[in-house]
Amino acid sequence: MSGADVTVEHHDDHVAVVCMHRPPNNYFDTTLLEEVATAYEELGRSGWCRAIVLASEGRHFCAGLDFAGNAGQDIAELYRAALRLFAAPLPVVAAVQGAAIGGGCGLALSADFRVATAQSRFSANFARLGFHHGFALSVTLPAAVGPQAAADLLLTGRRVAGAEALALGLCDLLAADGEVMAQALDYAGELAASGPLAVRSIRATLRRGLVEEARRAMEHECAEQLRLRDSADFAEGVRAAAERRPPSFSGS
Repeated sequence: MSGADVTVEHHDDHVAVVCMHRPPNNYFDTTLLEEVATAYEELGRSGWCRAIVLASEGRHFCAGLDFAGNAGQDIAELYRAALRLFAAPLPVVAAVQGAAIGGGCGLALSADFRVATAQSRFSANFARLGFHHGFALSVTLPAAVGPQAAADLLLTGRRVAGAEALALGLCDLLAADGEVMAQALDYAGELAASGPLAVRSIRATLRRGLVEEARRAMEHECAEQLRLRDSADFAEGVRAAAERRPPSFSGS
């Protein structure tokens, strides 16, 4: 499978690379997430692939949804596409170069593992936009870093660089500059070298209930995002981000 926005590349060690092509920021929408999900599902049915690397072209892994340029996006539809990623049967290693911001952080955390560099940045920056977080971060972020650290990251929206991300559990390996894809492929190769039936079975046990938890979380997150989307604070947060200045929120 290949298209303008998502391509699939097969490797000899039963690893496939699913790559997003919307550089430099790789903003997503429903169409992009559906293409990624379809690639996951087709690889899961292939009988050949045993592990996936999720990658992207350009400077940054993913900056989430472009709120300024895609204000009309149906968020419920977006999250229905996102839920398919959580339901896919194969382990996924995200190769996180540059920034994983907002929904892009949620996308990275939908993977089983993350490889980053010291210069990578993770941020659930929704509160800095005057907005509620999404992409099931209510579930995945506390699972990765613990509830206290998740509260800190969600309420402050601060950016976390590679070394702190590794210490917190936002990523699992730090690669040298320019080596994030190579390290992600190596790690996926280790996963693929284990018994494929056992890997699927163990992963399914470890992730038991995750799809339903993610569905419930995104339903609530979507409702809160729709409630706040028309607020003055959200409009100010989007303007401030576009103008690269601190926001001035009014609480309305």
